[in-house]
This record gives sequence, C-alpha cells and structure tokens, in this order.
Amino acid sequence: MKHKRVSAVTVRRRIVTVFLFGILLFGIIDVRLGYVQFVIGDKLAERANESWSRDIEFRPERGNILDESGEILAENVTAPSVVVVPSQIENPQDVAEKLASILDLTVDEAYDYVSQNESSVRIHPEGRKISEKQETAIKTLNLDGVYLAKDSKRHYPYGDDLSHVLGFAGIDNQGLTGLEAYYDDELSGEKGSLSYYSDAKGGRLEQLADTYEPPKDGSHLKTTINSKVQTIIERELDIATAKYNPDGALAIAVDPKTGGVLGMTSRPNFNPENYQEVDSDVYNRNLPIWSTYEPGSTFKIITLASALEEDQVDLREDEFHDDGDISVEGTELHCWKTGGHGHQSYLEVVMNSCNPGFVELGTELGEEKLFSYIEDFGFGEKTGIDLQGEENGILFSPDQVGPVELATTSFGQGVSVTPIQQVMAVSAVVNGGYLYKPYIAKEFIDPQTNETIKKIEPSLKRRVISGSTSKEVRVALEHVVAEGTGRSAYVDGYRVGGKTGTAQKVGPDGTYMENNYVLSFIGFAPADDPEIVVYVAIDNPKDTIQFGGQVAAPIVGTIIGDSLRAMEVEPRDDGLEKDYQWPDQPKVEVPDLVGLRKEDLNEYMTNLSIETSGSGDYIIDQAPSAGSMLEEGEKIRIYLADETEENNRD
Repeated sequence: MKHKRVSAVTVRRRIVTVFLFGILLFGIIDVRLGYVQFVIGDKLAERANESWSRDIEFRPERGNILDESGEILAENVTAPSVVVVPSQIENPQDVAEKLASILDLTVDEAYDYVSQNESSVRIHPEGRKISEKQETAIKTLNLDGVYLAKDSKRHYPYGDDLSHVLGFAGIDNQGLTGLEAYYDDELSGEKGSLSYYSDAKGGRLEQLADTYEPPKDGSHLKTTINSKVQTIIERELDIATAKYNPDGALAIAVDPKTGGVLGMTSRPNFNPENYQEVDSDVYNRNLPIWSTYEPGSTFKIITLASALEEDQVDLREDEFHDDGDISVEGTELHCWKTGGHGHQSYLEVVMNSCNPGFVELGTELGEEKLFSYIEDFGFGEKTGIDLQGEENGILFSPDQVGPVELATTSFGQGVSVTPIQQVMAVSAVVNGGYLYKPYIAKEFIDPQTNETIKKIEPSLKRRVISGSTSKEVRVALEHVVAEGTGRSAYVDGYRVGGKTGTAQKVGPDGTYMENNYVLSFIGFAPADDPEIVVYVAIDNPKDTIQFGGQVAAPIVGTIIGDSLRAMEVEPRDDGLEKDYQWPDQPKVEVPDLVGLRKEDLNEYMTNLSIETSGSGDYIIDQAPSAGSMLEEGEKIRIYLADETEENNRD
C-alpha cells in the first residue's frame, strides 16, 4: 500500500493555523475574563450576594408631630399584624373559618393565606394593624400557626381636630396628605435590616458573618400650632356648624409677627384614623388653602392700606357723601345700605363699610397702583405654605381691567382669593407692613437625644407698606369693631380691630347666586401690637341674616378673646368704648357677693341670673369673680355655707 506523504510546508501551515486558532481562543477567553472582571464583575458579585443572602427588614418608628409646646398631635401606637405559618396548621379549613370571622375576610380568602406553600405569610391588608378587639379574639382562640407580629399605626389624640393640617399616614406608615405627606421624608426615617448568607436550601452559612443595619427612626416635627388656640377654633366652628348648617366653614389663626400658623380648621372635617369612611373630597380639600372665592369687604383693608400709603386720603379730614350708589361707566354700584350713609368722613366710610366710598378710593388710586399693591400683598400667587394643594386665586389680567373692574375690585368683588392669602395680606397690613410666608413646621427633633436637628426661621418676603400706614389702618379697623359694622367682635379687656365680609357666591354658570353668600370676618388683637390674626368664613349659613357682622364677627370675637387669655396676654382698659346700638346691650359687671348673707342679695339685683350650690345663710364663694363682664341674663353661681363653716373656712 502506498502512503501519501505530507509535505513539510503543509505541516507548518497546519501548525501555524492551530497556533493562531489557539491564540485567538485564548484572546477571546482573556477578553471575556477581563470583561467579567472589570466591567460586569461588581454586578455579578452583587447578584451572587443576593442569591446567597437573606434579609430581615426592620421598620423605623415614624416621628411624632407636636404643637409649639411639645403636646403630641400625632404619634404611634401598637397595632399588631397577623402572620400565619402554613406548615404548622393542621386543619386549614377550620383556621380559615375562624380567621375570616375576625378579620372581615371570606373563608376562601382566608384559606388561600393559610394553605400557601411558604414558610410564613402576612395577611394583607385585612390582617395589618388590627384593632384591640380583633387582637383579643385571636389571642383567645390560641390557634397553632397563627401569630401576632409587633406593628404600629398612626394615632391622632385630638381626633378630627386639625385633621386637614395633620393629614394621615397609610397602612405602611407612609404620609398621604397634610403634614404627614409634606414632611414624609423627615418623619418616616430609614429602614434597617439583618442580612445573613444561606445555601440553596435556605440553610444558614455559619462561616459567613451577618450584617446588621439598625433602623433610623423618623424625626419628631414640632409645629407652630398652639393646641389651646386650635381647641378654641374647633369648638367655635362646631357651634357655628350646628347653629347655621352651612355648606362649609373655615377658620385660621396666625402670628402676624412671624407667619406661624397658630390654628387652622375647616368643615366638613374627618378623623385621620378613619379617613376611608369619608369621601376623598373631604380629606383632599383643605379649604383654608384650597378654596377660592370673592373676598367681599374684608378686601377693603387692602384698598385702604394702598390709599393711605399713597397719601390719597386723610381719614379724618377728607369727606364723602354716600347717597346709596355710585355710577361708573354707566354701571350703578350700590352700597349695602339702601339710601346710603349720607355725609361722612373717610374714617366713617371704613367703619360703615361703604362700597361707594371705596370705589372712590380705588378710582383715585388708579389701575396700575391698586393692582400693584394687590400683587405686592401676595394675591394671585401661592403663599408657599408647607401644605399640599394650595391654590393661586384669580385676579383680572391687565387687558381685562376697565373702570368698572377697577371699581369692583376696590371693594372685593370680581377677584378671587384664598383664605390664607387674605390672612397673610392683612397680617402684613397690621404688623408694620411686612409680608411673611406662612409656615407650620417649626423645628425637627432627634427622637433619641431630643435635640433640635433643624430649625425653621420666619421667612420675610418683602415690606409692602410703612409702619405709619400700618398704624393708621389698625386705628381705623379698631374703630370698625368698637363703633362700626364689626361691633359683634368687640372683646372686653382687649383692643380688637377687624373687618366684616359679605360676598355673594358665583354659580357654575358664572352668575351670582341668589341668597347664597360667604360671610366672613378678619380680626386682630391687641390692636396696637397684634399677637394674633383670626379669619373665619361661613359658607351659606341657613336661617339667619346673610351678613358677616351678624354671623362671622361674634365667632372671631370669641376666638380672639379666649385665645389671648390662653396665650396669657394681659387684658387692658385703654381701648375704645363700644358704641352699643339696638339690639346690642352693654355687658353687666359682676358684683362682689362673697361674705354677704343670702337675704342681702335683694340689694344687689342685677340683670344676671343667680344659681346657688350648698346650704346655709352665707355666700362663701362665687363664679365668675367680681369685676367680670357678662352678657345680660348670664349666670352667676354662688356657694353657700353656715356662718360657722365660713369662719372655719377663714
């Protein structure tokens, strides 16, 4: 047999080919190794780490929300969650039926949980943060494989008070509305974890160390809210709601020297712990910052301040004759008083809330100046308050403003503002001219050390008017309360200034609605050095006179008086005397009855009713104390004892 000889050249070619192929193969391998090592190495290592590691999550505690004195407004309370271990449940059907009856589940839904092929199953959401009653029921049954895991939920000690401001947190303690949502990052904290390594079967790898990252609890949030003022506001709005059955109501109180919100509420309101029970429109609409409407006569404060700042008017020297209406470009604009107020000084124009007089002021100022001041006072833009859902309000655009629009704007008709804009603008008018940004968050506090982490300082936007103008407006508005349309807001012992507002509502078709008004009053005190500004608006009250001085003014007066006492502002007797007019009646001074015999009461007959407690012939105590001022017909309580008891008491 003959063999074909392979030439040396062919052999060399084959060797070179194999060699080159080997170099190419090893090159590819080297490139791949380099790519794995330097390009995707970290990612692969992370994936491997994830496949080996197991994490146990630790939730942080959400920070509390506090009022300015540290009173708790929102906190966490224990509310366990239900966890089942299916492998430990011998009779899934029986357990499912019992859990379903407690947790408001169908039996089929409960059975799906207890029969899953998992090491443990959390019943969600029905088994999350269960009630105390449900917890007791599950503990009583003592079911194998059913456990109560430690958990917590948000608790609001004041119930529905301040609900729109505080907002609420969801089932996973995430902020959803109000301060809870706005400052969720600060309040929620950071999750912790315990990581360990396991084999493919889930067994722990003892040779590898565990990694523990502790949770970081959320910061406590201290607010500008004064819980005493807030309680007063809530009480008065509850009374107004029960009395007038309005379509809505709201109240705001601020510190005019800083912009800090002392209290804020609206109706309807809700309990943040049961927010699911009300329509979303209720909890999503924080009326003091969301609602927009024509302000009415409270807006005249802005026109007045602008005219005084521009030296357009001298309140005591300049005069105006009001015959009940004023004609502007053929349009008749009427005063609220049929026939008008006649001849009056401009101070009386303010006291009487005379529309034609303010039309005259606005016309003399002119479009450019008046609207410049309106914008400088913050209207037409958001105030920047630290809450979600604030609206801008609506002003006339420059090309829409003619003589009639200028005239109506001067007395608060044709423009649309939010209550918080009103409050901040009037605060600027009475605090010396300084427009502040309203705020609620005051400082953040470390939950471990109780030390302040961050402090929020008042934010001054700009100065709008001078101190002398501010003083003039305060004096004029104090006259409004003592002698003008705001007499129902008068408070004995405190100098109160303010302005009524009666604004006809605009319907969906753009026309004014019949007998449907927003009645408001904005007041401040003490008038010479304001510590508080309060605004109340009642939307379409029923079965009453539709006039702000009749409905809203007395509410503001009560809020201011009680709030100043709660804030420990001392009463004084240097204010203006109230000009009582029918049907107003002067208040009655309480006499000193302590130490008198019961039979001597006839000598102290007053227009106050007397209620007695105890038995005996001598008066040993009384409430209220001597010198207090009460409305005619209000009650004095006296405490009686025998003479010997009185002597023993002494």
